[in-house]
Amino acid sequence: MTQSPDHNRKFVLAERPKGAPDDNTLRLETGDIPTPGKGQMLLRNEYLSLDPYMRGRMSDAPSYANPVQIGDVMVGGTVATVVSSDVEGFAEGDWVSAFGTGVINMGKAPDHPSWALGVLGMPGLTA
Repeated sequence: MTQSPDHNRKFVLAERPKGAPDDNTLRLETGDIPTPGKGQMLLRNEYLSLDPYMRGRMSDAPSYANPVQIGDVMVGGTVATVVSSDVEGFAEGDWVSAFGTGVINMGKAPDHPSWALGVLGMPGLTA
């Protein structure tokens, strides 16, 4: 798939899987790129972490984490570049590690940015 810099792409939970997730579990949606407001920044995700806990978030069974709602963006840790920012300490071109509202600045040229999702990220810290 060719990336389009003029559209936002997101994977949403289309249905709750019964057994293993399949091609119908997630749906790719496209739309306008949001414009960040005061105190916000726009990120372009470069890497997405695929972790075992995400399967549990697809279910609405009781769990330690709230389920993702049908039609909502599937959650996950990302490594992204800052496209624009109105947040102190974050500038265009910075690499960041992000999960929800938690964002860590990794600088302009990290050696191995994807490591922030593995050995230096949640899976590595959990181990």
